[in-house]
Amino acid sequence: MKKYIALFIFLAGLTACEKDDFCTQNPVTPNLVLRFYNKDENNELKKVERLSVIAEGKTDSLFTNMTNDSIAIPLNSLSQKTVYTLKMNDVDGNVTNNQTATLTIEYNPKEDFVSRSCGFRIIYENVTLSNTGWINSLSTTEIPLIDNQASAHVQVFH
Repeated sequence: MKKYIALFIFLAGLTACEKDDFCTQNPVTPNLVLRFYNKDENNELKKVERLSVIAEGKTDSLFTNMTNDSIAIPLNSLSQKTVYTLKMNDVDGNVTNNQTATLTIEYNPKEDFVSRSCGFRIIYENVTLSNTGWINSLSTTEIPLIDNQASAHVQVFH
């Protein structure tokens, strides 16, 4: 009888356990990666001085007074359009010397199942970009799919 009880406990223990499932993808939903270049030298990275990035309809900045040659910005997954105002100041910290540019991104968000632990993520299809202001040009105005952020999606020339 003791053998049967031990066997029952062993089998019950095997069926009660579940494999641990962890989400190893971080971030799951990709950001749009911009890389800044010198407009006169196509292959030369050019940092943007005192960059601030503000989403349309928001008052707080994603980045404030940052100096960098690349940024990753999120897209609104609940909309088909995201508009950012990019402020830079390559003269000094005085607000009157700020230069502004507008980056408009339009896309089709689509849910993509990753795994049971990660759930769904959003990928962006048929992405189009347009700009105004201090941005001289973009390397592309159309991106078929944004499904990762391993490298820059767009080169921004200024």
